[in-house]
Amino acid sequence: MNVHGLNLPIQYLKGVGPKRANLLKRLGIETVKDALYYLPTQYEDRRNKKTIFDITPGEIVTAEGSIVQINEIKTRTNLSIIEAIISDGTGFLKAKWFNQTYLKKILREKTKIKLFGKAQLDYRGNYLEILNPEYELVEHNLNAQTQDIVPIYRLTEGLSQKQMQSIMQSALEFAFPYIEDPLPEKLIKKLNFPYLREAIKCIHIPPNDADIKLLNEKNSDFHRRIIFDELFFLQLGILLIKQNRLCEKGISFNPKGNLLRKFFENLPFKLTSAQKTVINEILEDMKKPTPMNRLLQGDVGSGKTVVAVTAMLAAIECGYQAALMAPTEILAEQHYLNISSMLKGLPVNILIHTSSYNKHSNLISSGAVDLIIGTHALIQENIRFKNLGLVVIDEQHRFGVIQRAMLKKKGLNPDTLVMTATPIPRTMALTVYGDLDCSILDELPAGRKPILTKVVEPNNKKIIYKMIDEEIKSGGQVYIVYPLIEESEAMDLKSATQGYEALKRLFPQYKIALIHGKMSAKQREEIMKDFRKGDIQILVATTVIEVGVDVPNATLMVIINAERFGLAQLHQLRGRVGRGERPSKCILLPYKLTEEAKLRLRAIVNYSDGFKIAEEDMKIRGPGELFGVKQSGMPDLKVADLMKDQALLEVARKEAEKILYEDRNLKLYPKMRAYLEDFWKGKAEIFMTA
Repeated sequence: MNVHGLNLPIQYLKGVGPKRANLLKRLGIETVKDALYYLPTQYEDRRNKKTIFDITPGEIVTAEGSIVQINEIKTRTNLSIIEAIISDGTGFLKAKWFNQTYLKKILREKTKIKLFGKAQLDYRGNYLEILNPEYELVEHNLNAQTQDIVPIYRLTEGLSQKQMQSIMQSALEFAFPYIEDPLPEKLIKKLNFPYLREAIKCIHIPPNDADIKLLNEKNSDFHRRIIFDELFFLQLGILLIKQNRLCEKGISFNPKGNLLRKFFENLPFKLTSAQKTVINEILEDMKKPTPMNRLLQGDVGSGKTVVAVTAMLAAIECGYQAALMAPTEILAEQHYLNISSMLKGLPVNILIHTSSYNKHSNLISSGAVDLIIGTHALIQENIRFKNLGLVVIDEQHRFGVIQRAMLKKKGLNPDTLVMTATPIPRTMALTVYGDLDCSILDELPAGRKPILTKVVEPNNKKIIYKMIDEEIKSGGQVYIVYPLIEESEAMDLKSATQGYEALKRLFPQYKIALIHGKMSAKQREEIMKDFRKGDIQILVATTVIEVGVDVPNATLMVIINAERFGLAQLHQLRGRVGRGERPSKCILLPYKLTEEAKLRLRAIVNYSDGFKIAEEDMKIRGPGELFGVKQSGMPDLKVADLMKDQALLEVARKEAEKILYEDRNLKLYPKMRAYLEDFWKGKAEIFMTA
């Protein structure tokens, strides 16, 4: 594509100007190219053309004729009505436009006009009329085929559909000579796609014989070509990132295995088969002289922490430091306590570094500590490592690509292990993590019991109180979770505090505690320690306990305002119970149920498999928000839908792999390379190929 032509600011396009350019900017249209890829949301089929004589009242029709009379009528309420009578020789049809006085300058007697709208009889039952019809002056129509299937665009206040259609027509006419096809001819023919120029034109000006159903489903050949391009260049960029990393010089870890052997001997449980397989994959990867970049996926409670500790011990035994970065302070604290317990008796120095625990950064820089667990505080400028060999990033979707890169830069090409307990369907894994090798823990440790999940209506709260009482009397402990959303943090904290006070009045016989993110780290640590020991029977909490908290005796969770939680978050919270031998329950207490909230709660009740829940979440919310695509550094997808277009994504991935196998630097494909740089906004790391 000719970058200069297509990158023309939209305000300089004929018929736009500064005022309309500001309106178009609201829609994300700043250049001519943006306009080309701003696709219609639907299409109107105006092929039902009839002579006026054949029109039946109630029909949506297209009629064509000459204006034989035109008037402006003013009503008592100062309403302006432009009234035109047209004839095609078989009869007369009246068109009325309300408060559109500018039409007086456009519509003239003897002008040929085409109308589209719903025909009906006037209030006296004498004449056929169409109110506020779409219209087109036939002699001014430079391209007749635009009228039979008409594109409808999403608008913003101040822009009419007709103005938008006119702008798109101008953009297409201006840009047409500059559109070059970035795909090689052989690939276009192999996939039986139209050329890019034809695809873009036919999306905005569909041919008369196009299938309206396919157009409206975005499944026409023209749409499929545009969708393929997005997915192909997305995958091409991801594969190039991966290819470049394979060229980097990293650390080859070859531990003798003494530390690992002692660690496995000390574990109070046996590893699952899935854990053994994944540990072997990671250790083999760490032996390679190139940096490991691996994604570890595992459902809630599948044992990811043990796998991560194994990798960190392998690096430590080879004389390097390892760092684990968690998204919240309480999760960092939980990791620190759990991992310290796992490593008891082993010669490993472990340190926590967060905004609350930040006094010993000198121990990190001197190399006096081997394993550092922390939050974003680890990537601050003043934190230096002596020899960082392995980076582990937990709940990675909470971090942006820049934050992950900043931690990696603390070492010299350290190995990276990215962990997520939000399982990801294959299509999303290819997209968000396509540059990483993937390991999956698809097996839960022996003894994990299924968790009974139920929705209880607010007017049945007494049932919940009874369940709490019975659970504690039988020896269990209870979580009561309140939502905590940043925008309304004060309100939510008040809600949790009020709930805590109410529960103390309801259950004076039990020890009840409140934990939330505003407390000091020391306070939180003391409360969690008492809850683990069983000194606290009911823990009222905000979502600080979402991940990482492991109390085997906690057997009942009640989630208040359950409709305010995302599906993945509900699944994470539910995973805090069912970690011991006793059967566990999760009770969802919603207050205001939207349709989307009903779908979420139905999914969490019906499914326990994290992968299935992730797929349901994608259907409900779409993939962008769900897996942090917006913060992952990936280009925005304007047309492709990662759920709907899975088959095309697989094809795009395979074709991108073949292209790079033939030509790893795209030297044979200059148009493809230029388009790729533009698509990824010139991201330097992609194009620094060896």
